[in-house]
Amino acid sequence: MSHRKKRRAINEPGHAHFLTFSCWKRWPLLNRDRSRQWVIDALNQARLEQQMAIWAYVIMPEHLHLLIAPQPREYEMRVLLAAVKSPVSRKAKAFLVETGNTEWLTRLTTHHGDRTVFRFWQPGGGYDENLWNARPIREVIDYIHANPVRRGLVERPTDWKWSSARAHAGLSPVVLEVDQAMIE
Repeated sequence: MSHRKKRRAINEPGHAHFLTFSCWKRWPLLNRDRSRQWVIDALNQARLEQQMAIWAYVIMPEHLHLLIAPQPREYEMRVLLAAVKSPVSRKAKAFLVETGNTEWLTRLTTHHGDRTVFRFWQPGGGYDENLWNARPIREVIDYIHANPVRRGLVERPTDWKWSSARAHAGLSPVVLEVDQAMIE
């Protein structure tokens, strides 16, 4: 009998979503520019294909924080998450195959029932919190940007290249432009 925790996604029009999802076993699979760029590419593509505004993000070595606002009235979070996570997993697996890295291919492969599954991300939807008013949205953006500082990776949020902090501060270059958050 499974006691897997069920997470209920609330798809409310006009709400933003504060998302957090982690790498498999919380391993630092996002500790290289190559894998971080895979995330940036996936976010940019998902923004276009899924019609979601990206308000804030930070890519940490073993997890990702994201603040998005789906634009369609009807949407499914599992589809939005898959649009971000699946391309990264595919690129990671292809890179490991191409470079012959059988050690990491083995470490990132698990058995799910009778299937063998490559895992770049922890399974499931991760953390998802709906936001709908200005104060919490500003707090979440600040929390996201402060992550690398709290971890001791940089002194100031704008020093972390793999975050939207520079875009919010009006600095360039940035690795991914953000959409204007509705916080005014």
